[in-house]
Amino acid sequence: MENNNYRVLLYYKYRTIEDTEQFVKEHLKFCKENNLLGRILVANEGINGTVSGLVEDTDKYMTFLKSISGFEDTFFKIDVVSGHAFKKMHVRAKKELVNLSLEEDINPLELTGKHLEPKEFMEKLEDPNVVVIDARNDYEYDLGHFRGAIKPEIRNFRDLPGWIRQNKEKFEGKKILTYCTGGVRCEKFSGWLLKEGFDDVSQLHGGIHNYGTSRDTLGKHWDGKMYVFDERIAVDINKHEHVIVGKDYFTGEPCERYINCGNPDCNKQILASEASEEKYLGSCSDHCRLHPRNRYVLRKQLTSDMVREQVERIRLKRV
Repeated sequence: MENNNYRVLLYYKYRTIEDTEQFVKEHLKFCKENNLLGRILVANEGINGTVSGLVEDTDKYMTFLKSISGFEDTFFKIDVVSGHAFKKMHVRAKKELVNLSLEEDINPLELTGKHLEPKEFMEKLEDPNVVVIDARNDYEYDLGHFRGAIKPEIRNFRDLPGWIRQNKEKFEGKKILTYCTGGVRCEKFSGWLLKEGFDDVSQLHGGIHNYGTSRDTLGKHWDGKMYVFDERIAVDINKHEHVIVGKDYFTGEPCERYINCGNPDCNKQILASEASEEKYLGSCSDHCRLHPRNRYVLRKQLTSDMVREQVERIRLKRV
């Protein structure tokens, strides 16, 4: 029988925190005392976290955070899972919750796009005069995205403003919708869009996660899976139908299985079936396959001769 006694909480809250070091210390102590695992970022501008634990322990955490002045209305996105989604518990102080590398930072408490509930967002998706911008990284988009959404060619969130400026003519005069996993990135990005002169900017409240769990939408118009930053890697969103959009990095065939390139200096995330991972030694290129610290090679206890022979087969297309 499946064990569903665990939950994953995804949340953020922009709210001034004066003493971040003390906040981190108290937060870490509470999480460890209540058997929670996950990653929590704390900055002067607020908190951004995701934690896993037993139902009763996650209940305690939500009560704990909401008991802190300014965090009473924190919105938690909740997934029921069969076990912990993390291996460790980290609470860290950061300069900012999400890094957009802006010349002048955006305060979402003062400037941000209009928040749309899932049903409103779904209705806007069906408007032909709307442009939908995915505010996530390219590998997140490749696994799943809203139908018709524009994919920024970026590997890091901080590269998004530069990409928008380079492609500004595509969006001028348009109604803009933007979305991300849980909403925290869109708070700043949508505010930045308004500051850049786009005057009709909306964001999905609660992010993709909220859209997928809302009874009003149940993930309609979403294709693929949603990338998550925990042990699960990918979760279902569309409860109406499942359309696979991910493609195997090596074969181009439908795939929703992510691996990290075996070269620890590369670590590129690639979609690959188990067969492709084995065939290509869990690595994105010959250079990475031949890396002396290749994790796939070490895990499989392959000799140097075995690796070179496989690389030669790949080059000659004999595998």
